[in-house]
Amino acid sequence: MPKLKTHKGLKKRIKVGAKGKIKRSSAGKGHLMSGKSGRRRGHLRKKRGVSPAFSKNMKRALHLA
Repeated sequence: MPKLKTHKGLKKRIKVGAKGKIKRSSAGKGHLMSGKSGRRRGHLRKKRGVSPAFSKNMKRALHLA
């Protein structure tokens, strides 16, 4: 049986913490930032968590679980 390939697009977009939690970036900060308030831009800078149900699928795509 051949080796399983990791999902390269997902690998570039998320980070996995030491305890296995998945962190992702917020959407909506690619461009048009001048129309958004400073508070909103600050919130977009922070990393977000992923729900446990969906992180299971992500870990399967990265072959971590």
